[in-house]
Amino acid sequence: MSGKILITGGAGFIGSRISARFIKEGYQVHILDNLVTGNEKNIAPEAVFHKMDLGDPALDALFAAEKFDFVCHHAAQIDVRKSVEVPAYDATVNILGSLNLLENCRKYNIKKLVYASTGGAVYGEPKYLPCDENHPIKPLCPYGITKHTVEHYIELYHMLYGLQYTILRYPNVYGHFQNPYGEAGVNAIFIGMMIRGITPTIFGSGEQTRDFVFVDDVVEGNWLALHSDKNDIFNLGWGIPISVNLIYNLLRKITGYDHDAIYAPERAGEVDKIYLCADKIKKELGWVPKVDFEQGLTITTEWFKKYPDWYKKPQR
Repeated sequence: MSGKILITGGAGFIGSRISARFIKEGYQVHILDNLVTGNEKNIAPEAVFHKMDLGDPALDALFAAEKFDFVCHHAAQIDVRKSVEVPAYDATVNILGSLNLLENCRKYNIKKLVYASTGGAVYGEPKYLPCDENHPIKPLCPYGITKHTVEHYIELYHMLYGLQYTILRYPNVYGHFQNPYGEAGVNAIFIGMMIRGITPTIFGSGEQTRDFVFVDDVVEGNWLALHSDKNDIFNLGWGIPISVNLIYNLLRKITGYDHDAIYAPERAGEVDKIYLCADKIKKELGWVPKVDFEQGLTITTEWFKKYPDWYKKPQR
């Protein structure tokens, strides 16, 4: 299978790696991104770039002109803390923007939609671990609410209009091309600071845990999802809890940075401990993560050392 695919958020960290894979596989790749958090350097020269907001009414004309076969939807406001501070903005981007996209998928008969949701934020503080897809949904932040709301809309569009879809609930994704100056992505932030000789801050005790999956494994999950006939929701994840303190200590070894972390009070809206069960996607789609955590951190660190100026340092 090949064809023309629109990747929303394709100038971002994960979307850009997905676009590179589909280009390699012979797809015609179009990228939609407003570059609020995306980086134009991430866009492959083989891709067609459309600088546009997800909620722009002009999206209709783009769909009409390009006649996309597939959509991989990664454009979003992803910062948990910003969602708490400005929930209306979070909802505008993640819910209303996604609705605009879904309406065009319906109107122009998209063959398949893959949606990047979140396993780290929709389940809330776990009732049991690891969290599988049947775990109760109880987000602790607006970001988790908006991402889950779009899942419901996608399922509804499937029931009403026959839209074919796969929803992927992500763990914490990390790797090369992640923004070390961003507000999300603890690994990239820590690496970026350590290689510049700056001591990172850990919020809370540092014993809070997450499930981390390397970006190349997430790309493979998207590839398998697009080529599946499953209209369903799948977790991605290793099912292994990784603490922030462990991350810090591993990165001290990898980067050679020899200073203790600074500790500060924990922040609102963040889950304490979570990791995901990915048995369902392993069984039904054959997805298996391949890059272990320390290996992934090493690859990411080497990339940041090689490309220290890939992302511009924000002006304060």
